[in-house]
Amino acid sequence: MTYVLSLGGSIVAPPEGPDTDFMLRFRASLETWLRTDPSRRIILVIGGGGPARAYQNALREFWRQKGEEPSGGALRDADLDWLGIAATKINAQFVKATMGELCLDEVVTDPSGPIVFTGRVLVASGWKPGFSSDYDAVLLAERFNATTLLNLSNIAKVYTADPKLDPTAQPIDEISWEEFRGMVGSVWKPGANLPFDPIASARAQASKIKVICAAGRNIPNTIAILEGRPFEGSTIGDNSTERSARSR
Repeated sequence: MTYVLSLGGSIVAPPEGPDTDFMLRFRASLETWLRTDPSRRIILVIGGGGPARAYQNALREFWRQKGEEPSGGALRDADLDWLGIAATKINAQFVKATMGELCLDEVVTDPSGPIVFTGRVLVASGWKPGFSSDYDAVLLAERFNATTLLNLSNIAKVYTADPKLDPTAQPIDEISWEEFRGMVGSVWKPGANLPFDPIASARAQASKIKVICAAGRNIPNTIAILEGRPFEGSTIGDNSTERSARSR
């Protein structure tokens, strides 16, 4: 069985730099989980994190200092997206290297093209402008027949609003795709801070893929999700009563 994880760049490479301690713990736990069942394989789709934000913010500042609009328009958004994609490739190469003998194949940079998967772990990066690496994770879930996708970021649950801005925001255990897409909209903006990319959400809904959003740094919780045990997180999907694991 193949599992797909969208691993937020903020977990792998926060603003202060790549998190070696996290990767040591994550690699050890993942290896133990894989060894208990030889049929298990996992795909890790890596986001841009701190490097993406740094370069995107620098380009916006460059435009501001030139007296131009800091963003807007397809060409400007594409420039910002390409910077984010480059960051995902650096982060993905880092993650691949940390996986050692578990990951025998090259980083996947195009989820629509030929893919070689001979190891136990496959690592993928961002692909092209117009969406985030979440969309790439959905495409890979489709290709490898994964009905549930794990989205690991720096938030433990999806909220009704941004809790940093709205003190009345409430955590959500389960939500339908229609409700979730009503919250996040239908337009992707480079660097958007959303629980799951709107473009990826539309594709996941069409493909009947569920997404579980959870805190990426809580590694025991990630293993619990993979094993179908009680976990902390939010499930997005149109048949929430059929969850493979129960939220606590």
